[in-house]
Amino acid sequence: MAKKTKRADGRYAVQIYLGEIDGKRKYKTVYGSTQKEANEKADEVRASLRKGLDVSAARDTFGAWAKRWESIHAREVSAGAMTAYTGALHRLEPLFPVPITKVRAYDIQQIIYDCASTHPSTGQPAAKRTLQVIRSAAKQIFDLAIENRVLDFNPASNLRIPAAAPEETRRALIDEEQSWIIHTPHRARRAAMIMMLAGLRRGELIPLTWRDIDLNNRTISVDKSVEMVHGQSREKSGGKTYSSTRVVDIPQILADFLRSEYAADLAASGTVPLGVLVCPTAKGKMHNMSSWRRMWESYLKELNFRHGKFTVPPKSKMQPGGVPMVIPPITAHWLRHTFATMLYLSGVDVLTAKEQLGHSDIKTTLEIYTHLDTAHKRKNISKLDDYLSQKSVCKSGASPTG
Repeated sequence: MAKKTKRADGRYAVQIYLGEIDGKRKYKTVYGSTQKEANEKADEVRASLRKGLDVSAARDTFGAWAKRWESIHAREVSAGAMTAYTGALHRLEPLFPVPITKVRAYDIQQIIYDCASTHPSTGQPAAKRTLQVIRSAAKQIFDLAIENRVLDFNPASNLRIPAAAPEETRRALIDEEQSWIIHTPHRARRAAMIMMLAGLRRGELIPLTWRDIDLNNRTISVDKSVEMVHGQSREKSGGKTYSSTRVVDIPQILADFLRSEYAADLAASGTVPLGVLVCPTAKGKMHNMSSWRRMWESYLKELNFRHGKFTVPPKSKMQPGGVPMVIPPITAHWLRHTFATMLYLSGVDVLTAKEQLGHSDIKTTLEIYTHLDTAHKRKNISKLDDYLSQKSVCKSGASPTG
């Protein structure tokens, strides 16, 4: 039986018996400016009790549950993924002081819309992927609270991502750009060739050793990877996911290139132990974030100097003011996407592509193939326009009805 009391401060209090815990009677008190308001709040508590919810945790803040979720999730995902989620939690901080039972879908939706309009860090609209990570983090936090009987619904389940949110720039290299990768000498060329023609992720490439490459059978075994933790490489067994551990079949052009690279290393040092890294730093060490960035920036500058289409060609890479960058900002993601595109265009089925790319979910591969299929069909249908434009019946002055 709920106890009803008017307090000295003028508010009405309703005390609800929750039961015995550790041999002691436990109550919950709710307050209202009127007796009716207090009664309604008491009814809400009783309804929660009937659903089996833990009403004693109702005042736990969204921030408290976010911290609990973060401590659990950090053990389940890569450091890179957790970095993205940490950024999402930073965007959700305005909700941290609010009791989790009081957070509404509108509150989270507004944060997503605000980021979509202007990202706090860049001042530019946030990419769609960033917004999806914010939504995912919020949903998982509420899921954790639901699992612990604090809530019976998830207000983040149906949040919307603005249709106008920009996609992250990730595309395949065109034939001319692929030729740059194949024919431009640079110490980063090995890395670029392997990512473009074998589809390895950067984290899979960095710890790759010559022992992992079978040039006779034309395969690369991917059974380890690195993740960047505070800018440093931390090696671990297996790939990004369970499915990332795989054997990749490589094309002859890559096998021939790697054979010549191994021979060059052998000639330079007299011996190349199989445990030696394939793509080390200039000092033969494993790359960290800083060394990789320096190497890649140097590589892009070399590609730009050799292949950029300049109005006034630069006389030297070291000219005063530097050489303006006119080529696209090629990334490891672009090279891997190029490999996926090559698989599609060469007719490799989606299941084989999934295995070669090391995707944990075939939906990821299907999304790539569906996108490429749409683009390819759109390109092919343009041939119909070319054909019709050549027909005399469709030329200017001819009657469309004949």
